[in-house]
Parts: sequence; C-alpha cells; structure tokens
Amino acid sequence: MGTAQTPYDAVLHAARDVAELDNALDAERLGAALLGSVYAVAETRRDDAVRAFVSDFLAATSRRRSAAATTIRSVFAALVPDAAGADRVRPGAAAPAWSGQLGRVHLTGCWAYGDVFGDQTSYLATFAYDDPTGGPEHALVALVDHNIGITKDIFVGGPPAQVLDQIRQMCAEDELTWFRDEAPAAMHTEVGRHLAITDELSELPGEGSLATDRALVGARLALLPPGRAAAGQQAEPLTTAERTDLIRRFLAAPEATQFGLDSLDDDQLASLHFCLGLLLDHTATFTDPDPLRWSPTVAGLFLLDWVHRRAVLDMDDAALLPRVLQGWAAYAGRKRGLSASATARTNAAIEEMVPEFARLYTTGERRSPATAAVAQLLADGVNPDDPAALDAWIEANRHHLTDEGS
Repeated sequence: MGTAQTPYDAVLHAARDVAELDNALDAERLGAALLGSVYAVAETRRDDAVRAFVSDFLAATSRRRSAAATTIRSVFAALVPDAAGADRVRPGAAAPAWSGQLGRVHLTGCWAYGDVFGDQTSYLATFAYDDPTGGPEHALVALVDHNIGITKDIFVGGPPAQVLDQIRQMCAEDELTWFRDEAPAAMHTEVGRHLAITDELSELPGEGSLATDRALVGARLALLPPGRAAAGQQAEPLTTAERTDLIRRFLAAPEATQFGLDSLDDDQLASLHFCLGLLLDHTATFTDPDPLRWSPTVAGLFLLDWVHRRAVLDMDDAALLPRVLQGWAAYAGRKRGLSASATARTNAAIEEMVPEFARLYTTGERRSPATAAVAQLLADGVNPDDPAALDAWIEANRHHLTDEGS
C-alpha cells in the first residue's frame, strides 16, 4: 500500500484485519486503541477531539463497502455513539457474525478498593456480552487519584475472575487497604467526573493504558446507572466559621496536648494559628477538599512543596510547622477512624521529612517568584500594610522583580 493520504486512510489501513477478529471485544479494543492515538495528541478537550474525529471519519468513509471499512465504522459507532452519524451506521453485507454484539454488554459486578488514607480509590466493574458470540466477560478497572484529582489510569482486560481474586488477595494481605462492593452509580459518578478532568490535561500521565482504553471505558461507563447530580459536584471548602470551629476543637483535643501545642507562649500562638491556617488552605486546593484527609503522601506534598511555593514563613513558623502537622494528622486520623499503625506511619513520615523541609526553607529553592518577592520585602524591613513604603520598595526592585518573573 502507498503512503496514506488522509488520517482516515491510515485508520482503514490499521484496521484492515478487523473483520477477521474472533469477537466483538477484540474489535472494540482495537477500535479504542486506534482512537487512543487521537486522544493522546489532542491538546485540550480530548474527549471532544475523539468525538469529532469519529464524526469526520464516518462522513469520509460513508461510501466504503469493504468488510474492514464497514466493520470499523460499526466499531467506532458503538464506542462513540454520540458522534454525528453514529446512529446511521449499519453493518455491511460481509460483516462478521459478532458485529451485532458490538457494545451490547451488561454489568455483572461492581467493587471498589483503595488505601485507608484516601489517596487513591480504584473501581472495578465486570461486563458480559448479551450473547456469548460477542466475546468473553471482561473487567474495567479505573484508578482515581484524589491528590491529583484525576482518573489516573484505566484498563479493560480479563479474565475478570482472576483480576478480582488478585485484588481481593492483595487487600486481604495489606492492613492499609480496603475492599468493598460498590454501587454502580457511584462508580459512574466518581470515575466519570475525575475522567472529565483527565480529558482536559495538557499532558497525560506517562504510564498505563489511559489513551488506548479511553473510548472503550467511556462506552462501558455510559452503561452504568447515573448517580445523583449532587454527588458529582465538587465539595465546598470550609467557611470561615467552620474553619474556626474545627481549629477550636483540635486545640481542645488530646493530640494538641500530645504534641505540646496547648502550652505555647504568646509569641508562639500567632505562629500556631498561622500554621493551622496553612494546613486548611492546602487541603482546600484538592478537587475534593477534606481538612481531615492526611497521609504520608499528602504530608509530603504540603511540607516539601506546597508550603514553600505558597507561604512566607519566619523562623518561628518554620520551627513549629512540622509539629503542628504531626498533631493535626494524628487528630485527623482519629476522627477518620484510622488504625494506630496507619496514624503512626504518617507521623513517622513527617519526622523523616523534617530535615528536607528545613533545607528547602533555608535555600528557598522552591519558592515561587511571588513568594520570593514577599520574603525579600519582609527581609528588607518593609511593612506590607504601608502603601507608600510598599510602592517605594517595588519601584526600587522593579528590575529584579521583572527578571524573577520572566
């Protein structure tokens, strides 16, 4: 074959043997992999890019009559049924026997599992074709990362019984994981709304089968019952009154006493409340803000990255912050019902981070330009609340600030 003249010719060439496959599942996986190339190279709104490509492909190939062309058209229509023209696609005269089973599957089970800290939740659903000629039963697994706020990886594979057994065994052997039956509507809601964020990423996670399986996962998710609209909405950050009440309850809790936060002098109290405010500010940045969700990973994101980019700490703040974080994480763990070993793991992780936290505070290497400017302003003795002094400082440092921001 000569050089393909259009992307549609390239797809037809790649799918030239689709009608020779054994079943509908193999054909759907091939079709999803081909559409994965479109998904991967799109810069924004990747799901829309795939939908547009399928619409254009169906229009461009409407007169193709080969078995491969009519079959891959049917596959794309089943995977992206809301594409323009998908509802008008019909199997060709030479269509394989299984073509009528494309997309005709039903749910056979739904579960969820994850870590007790709440960093990640994986969802597992199993499907079977309405007619066995469609292909074997298969499993869909989707990993939601709550720290990044995306569906980080997905795959469709099997056999589902083996996948399920492996996951059950893994969770049974690790006290820091859980496993449960899951409502299909909850899976639809949680995977779908985090996958919508993934679709908007300018760069996809580098590992896994996110691109190659995206279209097939979308088609399977659409078969699950929708959850309540409210369940898919982002949780609201705490109000000022709620923050104040939560801090008050923490300071009256045994964890505040355990870490010596109930006996600070007046000079340290200002730093204490500043540090507590930083903890709450950090948790408010997550897709699902929860001030009580702390783990070794979340503590690391806060102590070794976020706080350096977003806050200006003086020496008292820096000296107190790790201890405040330890007390808060312990309090949060108790309120969430975590085991003593889970809470201890977070505490130990924070202790291990202290030297690196101190180094980053000293070097300032992770400060954002804005944070670095504020730190320099304070080091120069300028009162940020004095407009005249602030304007004079900005004018005197304008060249330096411009270089930092470039």
